[in-house]
Amino acid sequence: SLKLMLLLYLTVVNEMCPNITRIYNIGKSHGGLKLYAIEISDNPGEHEVGEPEFRYTAGSHGNEVLGRELLLLLMQFMCLEYLSGNPRIRHLVEETRIHLLPSVNPDGYEKAFEVGSELSGWSLGRWSQDGIDIHHNFPDLNSVLWEGEAKKWIPRKMFNHHVAIPEWYQSKNTRSLIAWMEKMPFVLGGNLQGGELVVTFPYDRTRSQGVTREQTPTPDDHVFRWLAFSYASTHRLMTDANRRVCHTEDFAKEDGTINGASWHTINFSLLAGMNDFSYLHTNCFELSMYVGCDKFPHESELPEEWENNRESLLVFMEQVHRGIKGVVRDLQGRGIANAIISVEGISHDIRTALDGDYWRLLNPGEYRVTARAEGYSLSSKKCEVGYEMGATRIHPPSLPLILSINTAKIQAKVPFELKFFFLNKVTLKLKDR
Repeated sequence: SLKLMLLLYLTVVNEMCPNITRIYNIGKSHGGLKLYAIEISDNPGEHEVGEPEFRYTAGSHGNEVLGRELLLLLMQFMCLEYLSGNPRIRHLVEETRIHLLPSVNPDGYEKAFEVGSELSGWSLGRWSQDGIDIHHNFPDLNSVLWEGEAKKWIPRKMFNHHVAIPEWYQSKNTRSLIAWMEKMPFVLGGNLQGGELVVTFPYDRTRSQGVTREQTPTPDDHVFRWLAFSYASTHRLMTDANRRVCHTEDFAKEDGTINGASWHTINFSLLAGMNDFSYLHTNCFELSMYVGCDKFPHESELPEEWENNRESLLVFMEQVHRGIKGVVRDLQGRGIANAIISVEGISHDIRTALDGDYWRLLNPGEYRVTARAEGYSLSSKKCEVGYEMGATRIHPPSLPLILSINTAKIQAKVPFELKFFFLNKVTLKLKDR
């Protein structure tokens, strides 16, 4: 069966690289199929303090199979390149915990697979067995946040992040995904889609009611635009002005990227897309990569599609190391979980993980970062995120904070003169009130 074929493929990769891979499942589909994922890390099965977690998912629309195949090829490529001593891949594996979930909607994939690439059409297999569009079946938290902003409830009555899921929300298919998203301290994620060549970034839902297309930026719009461009610009076709247009819109003129709400908005009643939900409910910045014009390409086309996307898949993963990271500790040196990390001028905060570690994706610039936790006095410090290779400059704060700097070189080939920069590693120490 197709279920066993996927598990067999994951098992082969796991047996080739048992020291850096782990197979697990995050739950079951509506049809009872297990949702298998593979983890790639130098310490599989555990979260290492200070190490960011990354995810790729594919196949939320079961008939868009190219993303699934790309993730299967990616895990094999990373395993073999790690074994061969490729320094770029070794660095990525040793400094990042990577999760690949190749088939979010295995029920839909089985339907599309039955008729094959020539006959699957636009919609056969797109939905789950119970007729759900999984990618667009998350609770609408945009409206909750925007109402809170309009009523000036933030920050007194509600936060500008980690918006709670409404009590009415129930969905077996999406609940497994949500539980996984909540459990792992993901920093960055990409979901691979098909049928176009473009990268979309949040928000996917328009803020103005009744408007079907409208630029709707997040507070982190500049970061999202860079993340989208990092994938599109290193793809072999997305920014090529001479390439064939997939349908009617030429996204190459837009550098291969677009704000989701200005393209095809998600305005279903009470529901929203995965990207908006991830940003508003968790720390994870999520984007959608439409990796090819053909949703279900022929097997003979896969080598070329892999070459089109290989560099992009790697470069985007490397972006998880952009910005600042650190650990929030109390005066006894214990990590403080669920502390709030705020960046002055950006109205979207994040939280520390269980060990007190955090990661905040940021573009180059100077920032004032504040950590606050219930029962502790807040602590701030100024830091600079730069382009240059070398140690970053961190200005000493007025409060007695422990500071350590750790830099990690990110290797990436990019078709323009821009160097990937170092992360600030900042340990913030909070005093008991």
